[in-house]
Amino acid sequence: MSQLEEILAYNEQFVKDESYRPYEAPNRPIKKMTIVSCMDCRLIELLPKALNLKNGDAIMLKSAGGMVESPYSNTMKSILVSLYELESEAVYIIGHTDCGMHGLTADKMINDIKNRGLDDQKFAEVTVDLKQWLTGFQSVENEVKKSVSIVKNHPLLPEHTPVIGLVMDPKTGELKQV
Repeated sequence: MSQLEEILAYNEQFVKDESYRPYEAPNRPIKKMTIVSCMDCRLIELLPKALNLKNGDAIMLKSAGGMVESPYSNTMKSILVSLYELESEAVYIIGHTDCGMHGLTADKMINDIKNRGLDDQKFAEVTVDLKQWLTGFQSVENEVKKSVSIVKNHPLLPEHTPVIGLVMDPKTGELKQV
């Protein structure tokens, strides 16, 4: 049985048994908060537990490194949608120690892509500066501060919106404000 077949078989039973009932929630965040965090698989359950969040409590945005890279990125657009359309009232940028984006170089990433079989012709189709786009960061604290600054200084951010930066330890769940 393939992975997809396993997922679909499980899901069919999940729906039949009404196992979704404990997760029913409104489509607006109960705690009126938006969280931007890393896609790291260690944070799937740990982050909500460490923040005392249940399904429906917050808007969760995840990406590699969990950072806001520019004022007009998709992440920033999602933050604005959460604030204006989904009634969120605060933004939390949560980075974490031992992040895969820490120290990532574009050269390593490009080599990894090539090692998976992509040829130079595919790279020629790319219209961004790969050296800049595929580079990680050197300090999670500085990256969180940078993301907080981008959000706080966005011209469309509602006045008086709290924008808070935190760093989490993915081993213990401990949070530190930056």
